[in-house]
Amino acid sequence: MTKTLVLMRHAKAEPEAGIGDRVRPLAQRGRLQSRCFGEELAEAAGPFDVALVSSALRTTETYRLLAGDLPEYPSPRVSDDLYEATTRSLLAKVRGLEESAQRVIVVGHEPVMSALAYLLDRGREGQQLAMGIPTAAAVVLDIPGTWAELDRQGASVRTVLRPAE
Repeated sequence: MTKTLVLMRHAKAEPEAGIGDRVRPLAQRGRLQSRCFGEELAEAAGPFDVALVSSALRTTETYRLLAGDLPEYPSPRVSDDLYEATTRSLLAKVRGLEESAQRVIVVGHEPVMSALAYLLDRGREGQQLAMGIPTAAAVVLDIPGTWAELDRQGASVRTVLRPAE
C-alpha cells in the first residue's frame, strides 16, 4: 500500500527582531494561511496518522491553527530535533516511523523541507523544489514502499499545495 508523506514549511513568521529565531511567532498573514489551509490539505492528503512538528514557535503555531478542531489531524509529536534537522537526520526520522502509519505530515523549516523532497522525488517536480518552497506550502509525496526502506528517488511528488492568499 502506498504511503503519503507531506513536507510542509511553516507559515509566514514575524522577523527575528532580536527575540531569537526559535521563538518567532507567526505573522498575521501566517495565522490566516494556517487557518484557511487545514481543510484543503486534509482533503488532499489526510487523514494523518502521525504529525512531526519542529519545536520552534512558528511551526507549532502553524500546526495548531492548521489542525484546528479537524479530526484528520492527530496530536503532534513536537521535537527539538526537527528545529535543527538536516536532510539526512530528517530522512532518518522518517525511516524510523512505525509502519502502521500510512499518512504522515512533517511541519518544519527551509531549506530542509524542499531538500528532502528533492532528494526523494523520482521526477521533474523535485527539480523545481530544489529552489525552495514558500511559506505554508506543502509537498505531498507518494511512498510506494516501507518507511524503513525510503531512500533517494524513492518517492513521487503527487502535488505541491499552497494556501490561497
